[in-house]
Amino acid sequence: MISKCTSILIFFSLISSFISLAESKIPSSLRSRNAIQRVQPNLKCEFEEKKLQYGAPIFIRVFKESKELEVWVKSDGKFELFKTYEICTYGSGTLGPKTRQGDGQAPEGFYFVTPQRLNPVSNFHLSFNLGYPNKYDRINKRTGGDLMVHGSCVSIGCYAMTDDGIEKIYAIADAAFHGGQSFFRVHILPFKMNKENMEKHKESKWIEFWNNLKEGYDFFEKNKIPPNVEVSNKKYIFESSE
Repeated sequence: MISKCTSILIFFSLISSFISLAESKIPSSLRSRNAIQRVQPNLKCEFEEKKLQYGAPIFIRVFKESKELEVWVKSDGKFELFKTYEICTYGSGTLGPKTRQGDGQAPEGFYFVTPQRLNPVSNFHLSFNLGYPNKYDRINKRTGGDLMVHGSCVSIGCYAMTDDGIEKIYAIADAAFHGGQSFFRVHILPFKMNKENMEKHKESKWIEFWNNLKEGYDFFEKNKIPPNVEVSNKKYIFESSE
């Protein structure tokens, strides 16, 4: 007969094994470990100053026109803006989604990143794959692949950061995965979708697509929780993720 103490020890051993197994699925390299070690102390200080927990779930928004990447961190059930990082370039493309392989465009839409999409041995320092084409892209017959957020400050269709910038973003993502987040969402938008900007771009050929993106933008702006995103009738639809 197993004693109560032994049962507790077995339980915690199983939990520890499960955590170790989960962590082993998070890609790592000497380069990524060195980068994380380098930036982590200052990041933890910045998190503490904003009363945020390092390793808490994250959410990322990208704005093409202003070349901004926002990192949001979950706190008390909602997401708070931690920091905005400058995007070096997204190549020679313009506002509007990627529609085909080789068009030079960086994607717009709603994506998510799992641990397996981290690349600690990227040709562009460090990177993570956005998961383009997603379900919406495939249904709308958009082609292409291997679209990333990466370092090296050069791009032909990915969102390129400075090496310092990608190291910090990568470290925050790695910490969130080690903290138990199974994936984080990435919303890529042409611009901040307020009334003024929508009016400014109302003559664009992409306005119908952007009106659809605005529904997801508005959902987050109102709730400070990114929506669950599905696809129906070749359009994005949004519902509560919690």
